Amino acid sequence: MCVDHVAIMRKKGNLLDMIISGKKTIESRWYINKIAPWNKIKAGDTIYFKESSEDVTARAAVTKVLQLELTPQIAKNIIKKYGNLIDPETSKEDFIKWGKEQKKRYCILMFLSEVEKIISFSIDKTGYGISSAWMCVGDISSVAKRTRP
Repeated sequence: MCVDHVAIMRKKGNLLDMIISGKKTIESRWYINKIAPWNKIKAGDTIYFKESSEDVTARAAVTKVLQLELTPQIAKNIIKKYGNLIDPETSKEDFIKWGKEQKKRYCILMFLSEVEKIISFSIDKTGYGISSAWMCVGDISSVAKRTRP
C-alpha cells in the first residue's frame, strides 16, 4: 500500500523551487534520532511539498529510499556521491563542514521522480506537532483542506 507524506521545507535556500525545476532530485532528512519518515517511507509513496507557513504546491513520486546510520566517513561519502542532487547550490566542502557541525546520526535519502506543481491547498497539522517537518498522513485527503489534487 502506498502512503502519502507531507514534507515541510524551509524557505531559505529555494529548495522547493529546485525540486520543481528538476535540479534537486533527492530529498534528504538528517536526524539525531530515528523520526519520521524513518521506516515509514518506501518506493511508490508520494511526497507533497510545502514551504513553512505556506500551502502545499508540489508533489513527487518516491522511486528509491536509502536509510543510513551515519559515521563521519559515511556522511562524507553521501555528500560526495549525492550532494549535488540533494542541494545543488551548496558546495561539497560547505556541505561536509555542515555535516561535521550537525552531529547527525541518521540520514534518509528519498529519490524523486514525476515532480509536478499542483493546485495549492492548505493542510491541517493537528496532531502532528506545530514544529513537525514531516507528516506521514496515509492519504493526503485526511489532512487536505480541499479535495485531493
